[in-house]
Amino acid sequence: MPEHDRLPHLGPFSRNPIVFITAVTIDRHPILACDRAHHILRDIWLRSPAFDGWSVGRYTIMPDHVHLFARATQDAKPLFRWVQSWKSLSSRRLMENSEVRSPVWQRDYFDRYLRSADSYTDKWNYVSENPVRKGLVQSTTAWPWQGVLEDLSF
Repeated sequence: MPEHDRLPHLGPFSRNPIVFITAVTIDRHPILACDRAHHILRDIWLRSPAFDGWSVGRYTIMPDHVHLFARATQDAKPLFRWVQSWKSLSSRRLMENSEVRSPVWQRDYFDRYLRSADSYTDKWNYVSENPVRKGLVQSTTAWPWQGVLEDLSF
């Protein structure tokens, strides 16, 4: 099978696409919606550009899963290695001095390459409403475990 220098059907955004990622805790244990997990994940994701070549844009941390948007540099680790890396590191940190036990994350994850600026906005609007749909808060701005680390604008 020939190598492709771009992803099929991505159009003008194919050179540096944004990837939408969802990762879920094992058995959907609700261990993530807390300041400690938020701090651990933010810290790892903030260091990712330098260590792994991946930048995280918007993210939402729910009790049993995370949604995030990321973009790779040319020299980035493959997506599956990067996700494996931050999941492994966050697992170790979450287990330190706590009742959280291994494994923390389900082995697999969901990813989708976004095709346009509109799809990024649409997907973010859907994701940011997640805590409201689950009845955890009354408005998206009231959810404390979300944010933007880097501007991934098209």
